[in-house]
Amino acid sequence: MAAIKSIAAGRCTAIRPVCAPAIASRSPVPNFRCNLPSTPTSYLKCRHNLSPARNVKAQGIFDEDIDPRLPRNPDPALFNEDFAPVSVEGRHWDTWDFASFWITLVISIPTYFLAASLVDLGMSWVQGIATVFVGNLVTLLPMVLNAHPGTKYGIPFPVLARASFGIKGANLPSLSRALVACGWFGIQTWIGGSSIYQMLTTVAGDAVRGPVIDWLGISLAEFACFLAFWGVQVWIVAKGMESIRALEKYSAPLLIALSVALLAWALSAAGGFGPMLSTPSQFAAGMPKEGQFWSVFLPSVTANVGFWGTLSLNIPDFTRYARSQKDQILGQAIGLPLFMALFTFLGLAVTSATVVIYGEAIVDPVQLLGKMEGLLPILTSLFGLMWATLTTNIAANIVAPANAFVNVAPRVITFTLGSFITAAIGLIIMPWKLISSSSGFINTWLVGYSALLGPVIGIVMSDYWLVRQRTLDVDSLYSQGEGTEYWYKDGWNPAALVAMVLGVLPTMPGFLATLGVLTDVSPFLMSLYDMAWFVGVAVSSLVYCSLMWAGVGQPQVNKTVGNGARS
Repeated sequence: MAAIKSIAAGRCTAIRPVCAPAIASRSPVPNFRCNLPSTPTSYLKCRHNLSPARNVKAQGIFDEDIDPRLPRNPDPALFNEDFAPVSVEGRHWDTWDFASFWITLVISIPTYFLAASLVDLGMSWVQGIATVFVGNLVTLLPMVLNAHPGTKYGIPFPVLARASFGIKGANLPSLSRALVACGWFGIQTWIGGSSIYQMLTTVAGDAVRGPVIDWLGISLAEFACFLAFWGVQVWIVAKGMESIRALEKYSAPLLIALSVALLAWALSAAGGFGPMLSTPSQFAAGMPKEGQFWSVFLPSVTANVGFWGTLSLNIPDFTRYARSQKDQILGQAIGLPLFMALFTFLGLAVTSATVVIYGEAIVDPVQLLGKMEGLLPILTSLFGLMWATLTTNIAANIVAPANAFVNVAPRVITFTLGSFITAAIGLIIMPWKLISSSSGFINTWLVGYSALLGPVIGIVMSDYWLVRQRTLDVDSLYSQGEGTEYWYKDGWNPAALVAMVLGVLPTMPGFLATLGVLTDVSPFLMSLYDMAWFVGVAVSSLVYCSLMWAGVGQPQVNKTVGNGARS
């Protein structure tokens, strides 16, 4: 009787066996849809089981129906509760959530001195800010395009990648993304822990400091601060995506306020903006770099696109929780290009003011903190640095690898366990040793590796938008074996593999030359590496579409598998 009342209310809270008959019969209650398929995990609660069907009137590509459903008879080796399409009722991310998400990401150390670095290359401050804005405006395009299927179907990136790379092949792009994220997670965690340590030494002085432990390479106090910051991140992520949403949403106003406070301090101490904002472009007529603007502008735009290239790959991990396409598009449009330009201007203005305050341009905010005087400004700045690192690290470097590890073995690994694996890797690599001995590895390998992921997003986007015309078979995304649509060749799509290799190939010589592995690489090949992300996306998209339309990746589909239903 209780179950019947729940159904009448439009929501079933009964355990699986109660809902099983309706599911097994595939005859849903009229005007309701059951959001839990028949799976071996019969002990699961039916969280969003029978809910009123909602249809959003489609007015265009970015305002399509948001009406996800769970797959019929999913293979338990490919499905668990964390990988299930998110129902309409489970979506809580609105426009402000996505804007806040990006605001907390862009307020970080790298973006702080990005514009100042462009000024060092010869740009005026206006050219520097414009370059950042254009680069992130370009980034917005693949971001919202790749976000679309996540919002429409409620699926994470590894599940989306199954459509283009194959059921097994999806592990290649998702684990490739996870690899670089795990490295950055450890590095950012060390930066956050260092901020805590500096705050403690500012207050307590030598009482906190201690001898360096030989095998560890740092003192016990530094390691304790690292573990504390590491533990806070693990605790937040263990509470699920809602805790991440809340963290990003309520951190955005705090970080904006702290950024404005830093700018106010710099302008007050310097008595103005300083000389950098009045420095003319070195590319103007009669200047040392006359006529060389475009040779600096294009690689700089590529660097800005590649900066968020990895996140544009797994953005469906977040947009699967979006209430509508409009929310994710508008929120990202507000938060990414606009605030990226504003924060880089702030970094440039503060850097310019340091010329007056300290007699030299201090681009790195960490070095700036070391020169500050006064307990309150130092502690406030360190807290802001720590908090900015926290919000960036959780959003950018935990969610993607956690989902990638889930995709390897959904029967065993949950999102929480995947997060723990990511955190454990970030701890095991001892990032403080990585930073102290291999700064070139970080700045060259990790950044370059991120740019080389361009072919992956080219394949995923072209598959969804061009080959499949925004239509995916949800049942087949969670099915494997001969006759299923995304099984291809033993679970791998040959077209995607060929397109990925050919997409990386043109930029590989320049990448290896940057690492110092190759010498005497032609200027043309180096210029291709300067445009690595664009070249990778263009080549992989062209090759993938050509091969798929030629029938290279077409499987023999058995329309009885998963009832052949498309969503």
